[in-house]
Amino acid sequence: MAEVSLKRPPMAENANLAPTYGWRMTLSNALIVTRREVRDSFRDWRIVVPIFLLTLVFPFLANLASSIFMGLFERYGDADTEGFAEAFLPLMPMLVGFFPISISLVIALETFVGEKERLSLEPLLSTPLTNTELYIGKVMAAILPPLAAGYLGITIYLTGLILGAQQWRPAPLLIVQILLLTLVQAVVMVTGAVVISSQTTSTRAANLLASFVIIPMSLLVMVESLIMIKPSARYTLWWIMLGLAIVIVLLLRTGARIFNREELLGRSIDHLNFRWAWQVFKGQWRGGVQGFRPLQWYRVSVFPALLNLRRPMLVFVVCALCSFIGGWYLSGTYQLPLEGQNLTDENVLDNMREIFDLGQNPRFVAFALSQNVRVILLAMFIGIFTFGVMGLFFTVLPFGILGLIMGNIVKAGLDPLPFIMAIIPHGVAEIPAIIIAGGAALQLGAIITRPPRETTVMEAWIRMLADAIKLFVAVILPLLIIAAILEVQLTPRVVEWVITR
Repeated sequence: MAEVSLKRPPMAENANLAPTYGWRMTLSNALIVTRREVRDSFRDWRIVVPIFLLTLVFPFLANLASSIFMGLFERYGDADTEGFAEAFLPLMPMLVGFFPISISLVIALETFVGEKERLSLEPLLSTPLTNTELYIGKVMAAILPPLAAGYLGITIYLTGLILGAQQWRPAPLLIVQILLLTLVQAVVMVTGAVVISSQTTSTRAANLLASFVIIPMSLLVMVESLIMIKPSARYTLWWIMLGLAIVIVLLLRTGARIFNREELLGRSIDHLNFRWAWQVFKGQWRGGVQGFRPLQWYRVSVFPALLNLRRPMLVFVVCALCSFIGGWYLSGTYQLPLEGQNLTDENVLDNMREIFDLGQNPRFVAFALSQNVRVILLAMFIGIFTFGVMGLFFTVLPFGILGLIMGNIVKAGLDPLPFIMAIIPHGVAEIPAIIIAGGAALQLGAIITRPPRETTVMEAWIRMLADAIKLFVAVILPLLIIAAILEVQLTPRVVEWVITR
């Protein structure tokens, strides 16, 4: 490898300028790796030629398909050709930009593991670059070729539309939206692929694991396509970009955090050690308690695990309040049919008495319990694969729905007290259970972005999984059982008393 000169920041005279100066030097040193990687990539004709041939050919095919489709529409469709073009033609640039990026993903997958197989990784990792500088440099080098190919394809396609028979003149804001969407999709796919490359031992394993990047992004592109063909709904794409930007930050943080050059050089084969995983799980579950000692187990193992969720639970409470406020705000736009004869005190009272009669059957307690358990388990499961984001979404969504309902009740001029009392009796147990479950779901998915020091990602995740299951069994499930009993047996009586007071 060519000899490089690395710059290190001297002691800053002004302490307030030191962090900025340090980041500048970090980026400068990372660009050394970027320039080396990009230069080597463009030297290899076996990589460059297929990528840019596909990039050049696919826009022409897309232009041909657009011309044929527009001709068929003009012949057999209605007279609103301009409306159809405005809905259909913006879809193709997005697809033209996505395909070169997905094909070029092989560059990102080989950033670390490919060099290891070619025996060129050790000289690179022996440089005085920090782990962060190495990782950022590799990420930027893996992003540039796919992004250049995607933008080249979009440019060729749009040029063909503007100068071709369609004579389509897209709005500048739409072009900016397509370019930014292509950018964030490229960065998400590349950063995910680099994380995979740094944690695998062979390109075969990296290519197989790449399906966890390509498949979700392909599904997202399908959703974006449905949005793109509806001009009135295209503002939603800005929210999708914001979500993808958050994913980029999480992936960059995860990759930089778990990247370790010593482990990358020393690991030659991946294997599953179920015995070690079980020992770690069992040790975290017991918390040092031997035998069946429930009180000591709660004191030594359960309560400390609950205290470790202080920050995730605080995040959940803030998000739940924002969701409730957002639902209340939307009640001015989405009005529920609450006016009329169905919400008189007599009808509400009859409904409460019917629920009270149903509550005499224990099966309805089990039904209420199973509903809550399913939602919480689903949130925890989905949170594992989404850095906890979707787990948080599913657990705060009911608060948004509750805000929407309460906002409509107040705007309809109805007495909100019976509806509030329909929540409080069982909510004293159910809401704390949801807060704990939401915090556990968030932490279970986010633990890989910042594992504790001196702990591997897998060990940190197994310990968090043990804590999540432990809290579900010891705290969340008992609270949900109490809430289900109160919801069926007590809440209807309280509402009946409020109405008849």
